[in-house]
Amino acid sequence: MNLGFLRPLFAQPGPWTSVYLDASRTGENADHEVQLRWRTLREHLIGQGAEAATLDALDQAVRDQPAQPGRYGLALFARAGQVTLVEPLPDPPPGDEAHHGPLPHVMPLLVQRGEEIPHVRVLADRTGGDLDAITAGGMTRQRTVEGGETFPLRKVQAGGWSHRRYQQTAEVSWDRNAGDVAAATVDLAESIGAEVIVVGGDVRAAQLFVERLPVRWRDRTVRTDAGSRHAGADNAALDDVTVQAIAEVADRHTRDVIDRYGAQSGDGTTPTGLTEVVAALQRGQVDTVLLVNDASSTDTLWIGPDDPTQVAADAQTLRALGVPQPQQVRADAGLLRAIAGTDADLVLVGPDDAPLEHGIGAVLRYADASTP
Repeated sequence: MNLGFLRPLFAQPGPWTSVYLDASRTGENADHEVQLRWRTLREHLIGQGAEAATLDALDQAVRDQPAQPGRYGLALFARAGQVTLVEPLPDPPPGDEAHHGPLPHVMPLLVQRGEEIPHVRVLADRTGGDLDAITAGGMTRQRTVEGGETFPLRKVQAGGWSHRRYQQTAEVSWDRNAGDVAAATVDLAESIGAEVIVVGGDVRAAQLFVERLPVRWRDRTVRTDAGSRHAGADNAALDDVTVQAIAEVADRHTRDVIDRYGAQSGDGTTPTGLTEVVAALQRGQVDTVLLVNDASSTDTLWIGPDDPTQVAADAQTLRALGVPQPQQVRADAGLLRAIAGTDADLVLVGPDDAPLEHGIGAVLRYADASTP
């Protein structure tokens, strides 16, 4: 999981106010219930010392957020009287949460968001296709492609000597339109570094589309009969196929990192446990952190105000590095700031997925004689 999208948050000084709110609209009094839940969180934040201007800004952000039907959540992050980020969550949080401290509390957001696999979804028919892409940072891109061939698109039952010619001409039109969609898809996939392409819609159009892809992209393509470009069509089945394809890529990433961690463990240079991983983050050595998310953990770290590598298990270590007033923070918040700030990756794993001391380990970019 790349945490680059969090760098703008961590680059701004605290204190930060972080809110996770169930914003579901499932009943007649849903708006009132959301406001009641927010007021309860607001009272908790007052007790934690959050400033009135920031709470007022959050209050306005909750009111202004467009309502959606169904069950979902909101993650909000604010400081200095301004709301910096509002992120819709696909599901309500396990419980409403509110935190006020030196760093934003982003771990629940990452747990729900999961790894963003850059991908392109194509909904094709014999006239063209609709392209939807998501980048590694969660940004969306959309494009509609109308093929250059408009006649004939149907295999007419003409009969007589012209029947075969009409049939062949229609096939040529479909194939050319599929080529136009494939070319646009490749251009979009390469621009975002897509790891998988999912194509659905018209069966014949999807088949021709795959045939027109370069081999390197054909190997990363999942084809399904689900979906339609017709107005009002229910594309839920195509959504399910897309989610499954993305999950399989994410699972491969996790297995690859666990395998690399196991391979490095053999030479004794793999950091495991909070203290060793933090020491490696200080040195900018970490490629990927493997972490078991423990929402009940009371572990803490110490950080400096600016440099994300100013992180340590105790305040004295930072004072020795020239930080006059270290701040104590949640361990997960300090870790995530260091991971994002050193351009490392994060992989959330289960407690039995890898032999991690205290639920944390790291794969290194490099090791040398001074590696702890």
